[in-house]
Amino acid sequence: MTTQDILVSEGLAVGHGGNVIMTSIDFRLAPGRILAIVGPSGCGKSTLMRSLSGLDLPLGGRSEVLGLDLAVATATEREGTLRRLGFLFQGSALFSSLTLRENVELPMREFLRAPRREIRALAEYKLALVGLADAMDKMPAEISGGMAKRAGIARAMALDPDLIFLDEPSAGLDPLTSGRLDELILKLRDTFGTTIVLVSHEVPSILRIADFCVYLDPDAGRMGAYGPPRDFLAAGSHAKAHAFFSQARIS
Repeated sequence: MTTQDILVSEGLAVGHGGNVIMTSIDFRLAPGRILAIVGPSGCGKSTLMRSLSGLDLPLGGRSEVLGLDLAVATATEREGTLRRLGFLFQGSALFSSLTLRENVELPMREFLRAPRREIRALAEYKLALVGLADAMDKMPAEISGGMAKRAGIARAMALDPDLIFLDEPSAGLDPLTSGRLDELILKLRDTFGTTIVLVSHEVPSILRIADFCVYLDPDAGRMGAYGPPRDFLAAGSHAKAHAFFSQARIS
């Protein structure tokens, strides 16, 4: 691994309960890039994301995140690495009994040794960053789906992670709101140099923001292709990835 690689996957196999559902996953990702994991529904995109992040252990091959080899790492080492990562799970997973500010403060209170007023100020800064300065005291039930996704990203950014994993960030959003979320993701990458890995089936969004993509082929049970998403719009590219990306084109 070079010092520039923030993620490394070599012959990676992932699955559930010891059953392999996807194998032969090979790629490297440099810092400050946006990687999209794509493929048909049910092909193992979220499963791969969890294995890449260290939330689940891979079933074979080698996976490194932030220089840590997950296959041989101790539980303490994995825990330390997880603190350098941010996560947005499907549905945003906000705590319904907490305000948006309290949701963002939660990981800060657990891991930062800072006065309460500093944590409050940091949480307010993160929410302002995602355009929620006027909604800090609202409860999750009082905001829209798009606002909930932005609040979830603010919480994912709480500890200034090196790498953020986003699971279907645009799912259930209208095209206008989805476009604004894409702009926010690009802003985080461009402003802070944050590396972002996202699971998505939204082709226009992937083409707008992703530098590279991993295409999973469920028929073969393996990674089908890896590269810049727009490359797969070209005739002669990987057939299934080409068909997937050709369903929507943007300028």
